[in-house]
Amino acid sequence: MDFWGWYDRQLLEAKQYDVPIYELDWLILRLTSLDKLDLRLRSLNLSQKITIETFTNLDRLWQKRLSDRIPVQYLAGAVTWRDLELQVSTAVLIPRPETELIIDIVADFVNQSSHDEIYQYGIWADLGTGSGAIAIALAKHFPQAQIHAVDYSEAALAIAKINANNNNQQVHFHQGSWFEALSNQNLENQISGIVSNPPYIPSTEVLNLQPEVTNHEPHLALDGGDDGLAAIRELINTAPQYLISGGYWIVELMAGQAEIVRSLLQANGKYTNIQIHNDYAGIARFVSGQKV
Repeated sequence: MDFWGWYDRQLLEAKQYDVPIYELDWLILRLTSLDKLDLRLRSLNLSQKITIETFTNLDRLWQKRLSDRIPVQYLAGAVTWRDLELQVSTAVLIPRPETELIIDIVADFVNQSSHDEIYQYGIWADLGTGSGAIAIALAKHFPQAQIHAVDYSEAALAIAKINANNNNQQVHFHQGSWFEALSNQNLENQISGIVSNPPYIPSTEVLNLQPEVTNHEPHLALDGGDDGLAAIRELINTAPQYLISGGYWIVELMAGQAEIVRSLLQANGKYTNIQIHNDYAGIARFVSGQKV
């Protein structure tokens, strides 16, 4: 087994296919017992860390990455997000690193609140939960809170339930469209915080994204309607019926939408403390507010 000869050939092919070369390292570390030091020093003692069977599977999956443009996270079937190990499939969006910040923003808000107990011991809802990443992270951060997670896709909820169980977190899952799924839970004016990473890409742009996204990630979780804001408008208009006074509201969105969403919140008249938050790249990625 000429692992390093294979490795060098795949690096060259990755460049030819315009695939980031770090993804090869990521897949290798996921599927084998090699570590970063092995890769950096090009360890020659591979027999204990990679079998022929593992190497054959690695090569098969990597060729699918190049030829079919399948994201490596789907090929591996899992991803690390914050401190969570999450299963993923084409039924759910791959949790992005920038979305991790939504948990930090929520945590900072609660820490700075003079009434932090209503959030730490309250009810939270994650709408459009997908893999369950946000809901599970909330449950871990606020162990005394009650966490509800909603998704329209039953296949996505099946993945989310597995992830909650694997990470030993209690989350109440509901199938339905946005607040429809909460309407039978007697949660009107009861929720301390609503968090969402909804579909926010304009319909005409969904088919023009990278093939990894357009061809493999669920369009239901991407397509935000004509201007990308259909779901966000629903969240803005309906959330006040469910939030307590002072209840927290935060969504993720795409570059260029933050000022529009802030204006929508202001025009609604039922929100205060409206703020825009940047992601790691300095892009206005989140907007938050509180119910008056």
